[in-house]
Amino acid sequence: WQTKKLDEFTKDEWEQICCNCGLCCLVKLQNEDDDEIYYTRIICHLFDCKTRLCKEYANRCKLIPECLKITPENIDKLEWMPKNCAYRILNETGDLPEWHPLKNKKKNLPDLPKNLITDNLVNEDNLEDYIVMQ
Repeated sequence: WQTKKLDEFTKDEWEQICCNCGLCCLVKLQNEDDDEIYYTRIICHLFDCKTRLCKEYANRCKLIPECLKITPENIDKLEWMPKNCAYRILNETGDLPEWHPLKNKKKNLPDLPKNLITDNLVNEDNLEDYIVMQ
């Protein structure tokens, strides 16, 4: 990351930027009036909260059509990405945050919202009841 542009990363190098915080796996709502994004405490049912990994990572986009593969080509268009996402920070600043495992051997990941529930347990008509952050 220190000597390459994002589009020069290998697939493995790109994957190492992700610190598995899981925030991109939260169900998000967008306000139709002002386009503001709201995160809920509802998480994709493929996300394992203990390991902080997708249970079907290689097939996630086939299994969940809404799942978006984050790439060097699209990261600058994903305004909904959390502000503390390592991909977003690297794209915007050219550097990784100090807490990132590639810079700091400790895993200081952002906390996931409390009382997470999987997306297959929620009626889509009630999503607003689960908003936890903007």
